[in-house]
Amino acid sequence: MTASATKEGTTRYTQKFSGRAADGHFREAHRMVLSSLGIGTYLGQPDEKTDENYTAAVVAAVENGINVIDAAINYRFQRSERSIGAALRQLAAKGFSREEIVVCTKGGFLTPDGAMPGDPNEYFFREYIQRGIFSAKDIVAGGHCMTPKFLKDQLGRSLRNLGVECIDVYYLHNPETQLSEIPKPEFLDRVREAFEFLESVVEAQVIRYYGMATWNGFRQDVPEPDAMQLGEIAQIAQEIAGGMHHFRFVQLPFNLEMTQALTLGNQTLRRRERTMAQATNDLDIALIASASLLQGQVARNLPGFVAEAFGLENDAERALQFARSSPGITTALVGMSRVEHVKANSRLMGVPPATVDEFSKLFSRGESA
Repeated sequence: MTASATKEGTTRYTQKFSGRAADGHFREAHRMVLSSLGIGTYLGQPDEKTDENYTAAVVAAVENGINVIDAAINYRFQRSERSIGAALRQLAAKGFSREEIVVCTKGGFLTPDGAMPGDPNEYFFREYIQRGIFSAKDIVAGGHCMTPKFLKDQLGRSLRNLGVECIDVYYLHNPETQLSEIPKPEFLDRVREAFEFLESVVEAQVIRYYGMATWNGFRQDVPEPDAMQLGEIAQIAQEIAGGMHHFRFVQLPFNLEMTQALTLGNQTLRRRERTMAQATNDLDIALIASASLLQGQVARNLPGFVAEAFGLENDAERALQFARSSPGITTALVGMSRVEHVKANSRLMGVPPATVDEFSKLFSRGESA
């Protein structure tokens, strides 16, 4: 079996925090146990100092009860994946096995290698078009592609960057970008081709699961051109691989400012209006919250009623508590490139998720504020 996160390994990881992790900090999803907080690696300069900071932050995260690591090949021109790879090597030396850690990344956006080339067009032509990886007609919005041949190339690069044999969750990155230029039927055909490829690499034990990491696609109201229906997408996976398909993860922004996953009934399943939190639960898909602090915008100056509902020491903790505790959310991702941020945020490991009563109090106060 190719090394990847396993039920046994991730359960063993949780046991290392017995007595320190509150009930509810770890959640089971698809034969893995995931921490309710995950570390993101999006922001920062593409330089060696930031590389070192991210590597140290990922090591600190895993040492402090966070076993979900999120990246994308285009984050910092592939350097975030490489920083994670360096961290995984250090963690192995510290006694944390690959089977204990849930490694997630994404593909879909064109990216240079390590730094922006002097002539990006020449670089992409030489690196991709001349090698037959894609043609100009495959590119949408100046830099998005999800053809099987391109995804195969990107997946191979991600495996090398991360230094792993298998990626636990591989996301199509902002697939709704395609809807800015192509009609919905053609988009769904492209999704089908991508899913067929992704099911094949699951079978080859190169990834365990796949999903969609979105920004607008699942938060928009139905009439918007880039709005997507999860039931329609899941049906494609069902048609390809039956009930045992591996389309089991969806990522979308969710925070105190962007609450649509919990509050907007923009999905239709079996003729019923559903929120994304309800729809993912109905379809046995794990829902991962990105932008839990909205790049710091909801980490300060929150209304007093949020503190009344959640308590805790500061607004950053309260914002993360909201995201990790919301019904239907498996893991809330937060970008952390500094060890001190990891240590501060990981204090929530010892705090139980908010109760339904606390949530009711928050929303009732919010509506009356």
